[in-house]
Amino acid sequence: MLSAEKLLDIGIALSSEKNSEKLFETILEAAMDISNCDSGTLFVLEDNALYFKNAMIKSLGFRRDTEKDVPPLILSRDNVCTVAALDKKIINIADVNKNKHYHFTGPKEIHTIIGYEIVSSLAVPMEDDYGDVIGVLQLVNALDENGKIIPFTPEYERVLLSLASQAAICLTVRKYSQDMSELLDSFVRVMSAAIDARSPYNANHTRSMAKYAHKFVEWLKDSGIAPFNEARERQFMMSVWLHDIGKLVVPLEIMDKENRLGSKTAAVTHRFQVIELQNEIDFLKGSTDKNERDRRTDELRAARELVEYVDRADFLTDENLAAIRALGEIKANGPEGETTYLTDDELSCLLVRRGTLTDDERRLMEGHVTMTRRMLDEMSFPKRYRLIPGWASSHHEYLNGSGYPDKLTGEAIPPEVRVLTILDIYDALTARDRPYKPAIPTERAFVILDGMAAAGQIDAELLEMFKRSEAWKG
Repeated sequence: MLSAEKLLDIGIALSSEKNSEKLFETILEAAMDISNCDSGTLFVLEDNALYFKNAMIKSLGFRRDTEKDVPPLILSRDNVCTVAALDKKIINIADVNKNKHYHFTGPKEIHTIIGYEIVSSLAVPMEDDYGDVIGVLQLVNALDENGKIIPFTPEYERVLLSLASQAAICLTVRKYSQDMSELLDSFVRVMSAAIDARSPYNANHTRSMAKYAHKFVEWLKDSGIAPFNEARERQFMMSVWLHDIGKLVVPLEIMDKENRLGSKTAAVTHRFQVIELQNEIDFLKGSTDKNERDRRTDELRAARELVEYVDRADFLTDENLAAIRALGEIKANGPEGETTYLTDDELSCLLVRRGTLTDDERRLMEGHVTMTRRMLDEMSFPKRYRLIPGWASSHHEYLNGSGYPDKLTGEAIPPEVRVLTILDIYDALTARDRPYKPAIPTERAFVILDGMAAAGQIDAELLEMFKRSEAWKG
């Protein structure tokens, strides 16, 4: 019988092993040590069948840890291992050649192929803490002190059941952790898709960034200069997927604003039409003569052309802004008397020098990072994901403190966030689906990014790595 200290060592080894394949091996080796047998196989129960995971034969120096070409054992009464799983009981057979109750289809065939004879056998079901069988240990050929094959001693059965239960719990926890990670990944992608789906102008942004990020991280690994360990890499990728989640609460009329007037365009167009009709009515009534009508018509045409140009121009010069301000002062004749071509609200929209958003609208748009943090903080991420809310919500921070929302500087911005910022800016510059600007060629985008690096806004070294990686291609 193994010592208590050895049993404790086995328990510690099982609970501390992080690698699934290594855990299978540890479980099997522990069971073989306890029972002092020559051979063993571990099966895991999945989808109503036992799948081979690990096997070893000490006397032959044989090890196998792949299930390739090993068919699963469908749960039935046709195999000793599947019966052990179905009945949740240990099956101890002193000599399989004299056994008339159980079949050894599968394992026996494999052992026969490699020239190994099964004599004694012990099938041990592995039950988790809910009493559900999640696998089976099949131990073969117990040995005495002289290495002679003997039956498995019943006194070991209880110890092996205890080991099998502990192993099952370890595997269950491992599977639970994997399932939770997969669930979180799928949730993240669903939320990301929901964000992008809100607007046709943002449909590819997060997916593109995720592709850049994955390729860049792989390049860093291949280059031997990866700044992230595995845990930080996972948090980084999830931060990429979630960085714009706060846009779920940004009004679509702001997110989709193609021109400076946005939703006010229809009102301005309608007002111009009314003024034009009133001009004709005044002429037909005799209130104005032909010269005055033509003057008003020319003035209206010039006003309409100016508004249409300014409304969609990428950048407004001082002359453009002055012309719009002057237009705001002009009075026209309407159905209810004197009116203006533009209201104060419309005028403020048209006076935006670059882009389409007013100061108030831009503040609402920039507020998506604050909302991102609030929403992610509410998700109660476990410890190994605790950095995601801060990283995802900091992608507009600049090294020189000119970013938002917290105006972080220097070392307060981790390398993962610095990369996230570069990816976000690059995609924003080169995206072909943005309503407020045309796409910029890659070469021009890198000129702009180089300028930001020179100004101390983004990390110059990481930018150079990103360029060298060519993660942005394709």
